[in-house]
Amino acid sequence: MARDPKELEHLRMMTKVSHLYHTRGIVQTEIARTLGISQARVSRLLSAAEEANIVRTIVVPPVGLNADLEEGVEKMFGMREVHVVDASGETGEQRTETLGIALAGVFQVLPVGDKAIGFTSWSRSMRRFVENLTSFPHSSARTVIELLGGVGQPTIQHQATNATERLASLTDAEPLFLRVPGVVSTPEVREAILSNDPHARRALAAMDDLDIALVGIGNATIVPPLVGGENFFTQEQFDAVRAKGAVGEINLNFMDADGNPVPSELDDLVIGVSLEQLSRAERRIGVSGGADKHEALLAAVRGGWINVLVTDEESAQYLLEQGPAKR
Repeated sequence: MARDPKELEHLRMMTKVSHLYHTRGIVQTEIARTLGISQARVSRLLSAAEEANIVRTIVVPPVGLNADLEEGVEKMFGMREVHVVDASGETGEQRTETLGIALAGVFQVLPVGDKAIGFTSWSRSMRRFVENLTSFPHSSARTVIELLGGVGQPTIQHQATNATERLASLTDAEPLFLRVPGVVSTPEVREAILSNDPHARRALAAMDDLDIALVGIGNATIVPPLVGGENFFTQEQFDAVRAKGAVGEINLNFMDADGNPVPSELDDLVIGVSLEQLSRAERRIGVSGGADKHEALLAAVRGGWINVLVTDEESAQYLLEQGPAKR
């Protein structure tokens, strides 16, 4: 019988902490600092791991967990945290749900008090993450900032707004909405929109001081339910930037296979976070899975644009096979 996803995520955290403490010999205070949780939380997870018979004389990961795979990706790419889920045999939608649940478990233990949280509300995985999140009763974040303007049809934008509102409510934070088009037709239109919208200007300025960034990773193509031309790039525009070497994008900031930015005229058509702003965030959290995202995910990891990753086994293995960029 399959385990409940939330139970599996709790087991994942117990196993990860146990692996760091018993196998790698890292002290509890250092584990707490690395994972962004309290030392008391680390102690409770270690105790729970013993009760669950995960810790005997060695760390014994429950079926479906991947402590060695996670550590391999962390070490190879110098990442802060990697969390790998078993999504074998799942459809794309099921994988999105699995990754969202896993991210909720990771985020739930982060210290969010007085933090500025950037949120990619149009990402399906991110919306699933928020649906599975519970409240933070003992801490209040400062702000939840939408990292990209609206993309796609009105129904998608409505779902994105609801997700931002829910995340802000759960973290007791002020939501900063970016209720303008995510992609516009000309740089002049972008300038005109921002000159007349103080709320959008405030959201963009707040991105200079992000503490946590929850980003979207795309493969520089149109993925349903998004439609080209509806506050979004057309396939012809994606093809043009791919011809310049782009293999993927983070919040519509394009990257080549080694994670280097790929400048193009499309940059001036986006209303959202820049890679420079993103790079300042202490925790840059990406969630991505499936073969169609492999190249884009590798670029994001190689470029250091994310330092916390939630992904599936297949994608983690791909990262290990490809390795860092060859400088």
